[in-house]
Amino acid sequence: MSTYNAFTFSTVPNIVCETGAAQKLGALASQQFPAARNALIVTDRGFLGTGLIDSPAATLRAAGIEVQVYSDVLADPPEHIVLQAATKARDYGIDIVIGFGGGSSMDVAKLISILAATDQPLSSMYGIGNVKGDRLPLIQIPTTAGTGSEVTPISIVTTGETTKMGVVSPKLYADLTILDAELTTGLPPKVTAATGIDAMVHAIESYTSRHKKNVLSDMLAREALKLLSGNLVAACENGSNLEARQAMLLGAMLAGQAFSNAPVAAVHALAYPIGGIFHVPHGLSNALVLPHVLRFNAGHAASSYAELADIVAPGCQGSDEARSQALIDALEKLASQVGIATKLREVGITEADLDRLADGAMLQTRLLVNNPRELQRADARAIYAAAL
Repeated sequence: MSTYNAFTFSTVPNIVCETGAAQKLGALASQQFPAARNALIVTDRGFLGTGLIDSPAATLRAAGIEVQVYSDVLADPPEHIVLQAATKARDYGIDIVIGFGGGSSMDVAKLISILAATDQPLSSMYGIGNVKGDRLPLIQIPTTAGTGSEVTPISIVTTGETTKMGVVSPKLYADLTILDAELTTGLPPKVTAATGIDAMVHAIESYTSRHKKNVLSDMLAREALKLLSGNLVAACENGSNLEARQAMLLGAMLAGQAFSNAPVAAVHALAYPIGGIFHVPHGLSNALVLPHVLRFNAGHAASSYAELADIVAPGCQGSDEARSQALIDALEKLASQVGIATKLREVGITEADLDRLADGAMLQTRLLVNNPRELQRADARAIYAAAL
């Protein structure tokens, strides 16, 4: 009997991890896609306003590639934004899509690359494995170290007032991912902190994923957690620290590769309603419930949590249970050290909201099945109450 369970693993085929690499965008794009003539950069107005897209866009033009920019992406992108962007891509005759921004911009870029190349309606793509057609070439360039969207096959769309749907398909894997810390130096400390903890959650939940945890995802998750926990404070204290920023980007990407293959679980399931109903940023939503979900899981995942404690709280000793507690303590200390909200009431949630949140969490069946411990509605409500 093999020590290793059978598993499959997929990820993006090409990664460039180098400070300043965005200045080579034109050369990289024309080298990999010699036929490309008309690019659409997908971003949001905030990032467009930094001017950091100007120089990479100029390298595309110098390589003979025309550039259009779609900058109306919103956080938790609503369906109408995705459809509007795809229409513009078709109108412009786009033949390559470049996501430039946080998770929302990269998620929209994935869907544009498919919608602009096929007649399949977006509504028929929701769920797992429902994308039928091919897509346009896709490059992803993250400007936050958090979501890992640059290497995931998932795109999350807001479909109603507070409801979200996911498109999950291997066709959403980008052709090329570029990690360049120079694009992240302007991120405020609170955003750096929340997105960094989001990435740490990806690593932790992947490491304890119930069905698809495997030797390769575990290796990536451990290295991600080492990079992220070791550099988060430095990146928050000095946003211009390129070494810490590049390490954070790499850590977030490795965590993205891990959870694409060994999916996340209850932390995300409980975070989604916080984001959907109260418009709390995704990374912060995760951070708010993280220690409370880990306490709930500890009895069922103690050996895995103990292994992660050796990374986040080196030198901790004792039983698996004691080291699991050391992991939770270290994560809580990190959250307070970087100054983000640590209680639900700090983001406007009250006792009266807990039932609605618990109802919302129980709809996240795609995620809950991955949790190391089965979670019922009463458990979800108790976790929210503990986080209040």
